[in-house]
Amino acid sequence: MQDGSILCDSNTEVTISVPPRDLSPDCPVRDILGRVGDKWTKLVVSNLGAGPLRFSELKRRIGGISQRMLTETVRTLERDGILLRTVYPTIPPKVEYSLTPMGKTLLIPLQALVAWALENGPQIKQSRLDYDAEQEQPVQPIAPKRETRVP
Repeated sequence: MQDGSILCDSNTEVTISVPPRDLSPDCPVRDILGRVGDKWTKLVVSNLGAGPLRFSELKRRIGGISQRMLTETVRTLERDGILLRTVYPTIPPKVEYSLTPMGKTLLIPLQALVAWALENGPQIKQSRLDYDAEQEQPVQPIAPKRETRVP
């Protein structure tokens, strides 16, 4: 295996190239990763993975998200082609949100990320506790070296 490669299965090797550090703010990769990396986007997409939901159901399942933030998130995901908003002609109108075929492909990396977080969560939690405890220790002053003179 080469440096920067991942072995997907016994026959397939995928090389991951590391992007240059000087990605400009208008870089499409930076923009898209920023969008799908947003915590509300991940929660909306993962909740819609099981099937369509109404706005109030989605808000209830996510918990902690304001109506304004959920509205902004679903509009952005609809604009990006990840989410589909379907309005049914009833009184009052019924609106459902679901993933588009492209949105469903986002579930695979999200599930991998969730699995990684569950697997590594205890170690990360312990690392944080260790780090925080170390930061709370007072800094010990360094005693000046005493010069020894040779007669």
